[in-house]
Amino acid sequence: MPVNKRKKNSRQRGLRTHGWGANKKHRNSGNRGGYGMAGTGKRSDHRKTMILHEYGHDYFGKTGFHRPQILIKDVKIINVGELNKFKEENIDLKKLGYGKLLGKGNIDRKFKIIIEKFSSQAKEKIEKAGGQILTG
Repeated sequence: MPVNKRKKNSRQRGLRTHGWGANKKHRNSGNRGGYGMAGTGKRSDHRKTMILHEYGHDYFGKTGFHRPQILIKDVKIINVGELNKFKEENIDLKKLGYGKLLGKGNIDRKFKIIIEKFSSQAKEKIEKAGGQILTG
């Protein structure tokens, strides 16, 4: 009848290295010395620390061009279908804080709208209803 053997790690509680010797062994990072900038101290490659002092911490790491993303959530948008909630027919959406007019929905009246940016579909729907879009 076999005797149930406990796992080794349950017997190693309280021991820092769990039987692997030095701290740096068995840490899943090879001979790197640690994570991040660990191991750039007093070594044969102490030039790294000189670079850090001279150029700052941006020297190591990712380089190259990062294309700036235009955040859509910064621009407040309104759809054509939402224009029906306004009672007046001359609407200055720019004054109301909107940045762009999009073409979702339908309108049943003609509107004269002032806005900086608008989609081609929005322009088409407003002109079809007999209205017009002004920029400025």
